[in-house]
Formats: sequence, C-alpha cells, structure tokens
Amino acid sequence: MDDLVFGVSDFVAVFNQTIEYAYPSVTIVGELANLRVSKSRWVYFDLKDEHASVKFFGTVYQLPGPLEDGLMVQVVGTPRLHPLYGFSITMQTIRPVGEGSLKRAATLLEAKLREEGLFDESRKRPLPYPPKRIGLITSGESAAYHDFIKILNERWGGLEVRLADVQVQGERAPSQLIAALDYFNTHENPVDVIVMTRGGGSAEDLAAFNHEQLTRTVATSRIPTIVAIGHEVDISLAELAADQRASTPSNAAQLLVPDKRSVLENIQNAQVALGNYLQASANDALAKLQASVSELGQATTRYVRDVQHGLHARQQILAALSPNAALQRGYAVLRSGGEVVRSAKSLRKGAAIDILLHDGSATASITSIKPDAYVK
Repeated sequence: MDDLVFGVSDFVAVFNQTIEYAYPSVTIVGELANLRVSKSRWVYFDLKDEHASVKFFGTVYQLPGPLEDGLMVQVVGTPRLHPLYGFSITMQTIRPVGEGSLKRAATLLEAKLREEGLFDESRKRPLPYPPKRIGLITSGESAAYHDFIKILNERWGGLEVRLADVQVQGERAPSQLIAALDYFNTHENPVDVIVMTRGGGSAEDLAAFNHEQLTRTVATSRIPTIVAIGHEVDISLAELAADQRASTPSNAAQLLVPDKRSVLENIQNAQVALGNYLQASANDALAKLQASVSELGQATTRYVRDVQHGLHARQQILAALSPNAALQRGYAVLRSGGEVVRSAKSLRKGAAIDILLHDGSATASITSIKPDAYVK
C-alpha cells in the first residue's frame, strides 16, 4: 500500500478533523509556564512536566483570577493545529489544583481585590433583621441546606425561602453560583437577603468560592449578602466580599433571625416589668392623691375656723355698736312727735315725749329745759 501524501493545508485539515473526532476536548494537568497576556485580552501559556511542554491559547475572561508561573493548574481545552502558528490547545477552562497552588492563586487574587477596595468595611451593609424573604444559594441535597433550614425554622419560622439549587464545587460551580446571584438580583419580586452557603471541604472543594468573577458578583450585589462556608481555618474571598460572613450554615441562620424562645421570654419579662411599673405608678399616684386630700381637708378646716373667728369678731363689734347695748348701760332714746330728740334745743315745755329704755318704754312731759346741763 502506498503512503498517503498530503499537501500542507490538506494535512492540517485532515489532522484537525481526526483530532476533533478522537479528542473533541482534553483535560491536562501541569505546571504553568511562560504565562503572558497580549493586548489585555489574549492569554498565552505552556503546561509542562519533567518531560514535555504543551502550548495553550485563550482569553483573559476565562481566567479564574491572577495566575503566575509555577502554579499547578488543570486546563480543559480543544486541541488544534493552526495553519500558521502550529499546534496548541484552545483553553475552555483553567483552574489551579493542589492545595499549594490553590492557596497561592487565592493569595494573588486577594491582594488584587483588596487593593481595589473590594473588601473594605465601609462597603458592608447591615442585614435586615429578621428578613421576610431569603434567597438561598446552595445544593438542595446538601447537609448545609438542611442545617440552615432546620435552624431557621427552630429559631423563628414563617419565612419565605427561595432556593437556587446549584453545584458548590467543581468546574461548573462558579458559573452556576454567579447565575444564581444574578437571578436574585434581577427578580421582579426581590428577596431581602441572599445567603450563599456550603459545608466544609478541602481547598480544591472550596476553590469555587475564590473565583474572581464570583467574588466580584458577591461584592456588587444590590441585595445584602451573607456567605457561610463550613470551615474555620481559611476564609474564602467570597466571604470577604460579602456584607457579612458566617462560620457555618447554621451560624448564618442564627445571624439572620432571633431565637423565638428568647423573644417570648423577653416579652414576658417586659410584661411583668410593665405590670410592676404600672402598679408602682398607681400606688404612688394614690398616695399623692391621699396626701392631697388630707392637705385639702386640713386647709378647709383652717379656712372655716378662720372664717368663724372673723365672723365672731364682727358679731362682737356689731353687738358693741348696737343701740340695745347702749340702752342696757342706762341710756335711753327720746322721741318727740315720732322723731329722735338729738338736741335739748328741739324740746319745748309741756311737750310730750316718748322714752325708750332697754326693757320697755314710757311717756313724759317736759317741765323744764336746761341746755347747758352735763350728764355724767
């Protein structure tokens, strides 16, 4: 059988058809090398190990965050032989792998975002307490979901919880988490708070929550956010960007709603305190009223006594000035022709006069008149 002979262009076309059929997508893990960005858009790099190196091509929009040479990464891409630039793999996704590389990539991204002010405390907003509607982003089959709902209902209950059921680890997790955030932020009937949560895991399990686009989406959410990842050792970048961080899914529920038992106890204590206050106020008011009544009675008694004393004094004065008092002392009232005799000059001899004494009256006639007489 004769060997096939191709023209250059034909070989490139046949090769690409063959490789596309055999390997439409490949996943390669290796050490990142020769990373460079062209025109702030195109990304070129190599993956290498001890024995080989493969070229890759992609865009900056596919990067999970800042990367540097030496990191171990996993790249999913499409093999392709370019007519002019040779063989390379067109990147579809790239992510760090291995605990050391994951931590280093997260450190690089954290420094970049912190410098931009994405984690500043001044950007944090208070969460509604308690909220009426909660947007919950997590896996609906996870222990994190069940723990959150259980604690939420035990502590408060009666809240509307809308679940966005997403993957919380793996290659698809960042895009699904971002889509869920966008969904809640653009819904015509918005929730009061967004909760993004999952349980603990390895650094690779939690890598989605250190994704640059997810972190930025959390930071720019119109609705207040709380991110609760079930681990204590390392804090994810999504937690740093959220308005509040919770240590576990259960802790997120505790931060969002009060404990109804404590609230009821506080209400009962307040009722008792209010009752005691009202009783004390009533007793104080009654004591003051009784004191006022007593003072009013004493003042009335004093007033009546003073009036009686004044009245008695006036009676004495009136009695002293009464004509009867003068008559009782031996004086008499003389009338002549029905008129009181005020002067001896008005008398005439032989005239009849009426004499009024204190115990009776008499009639006499004038026999003589002595105008200058002085009676002692």
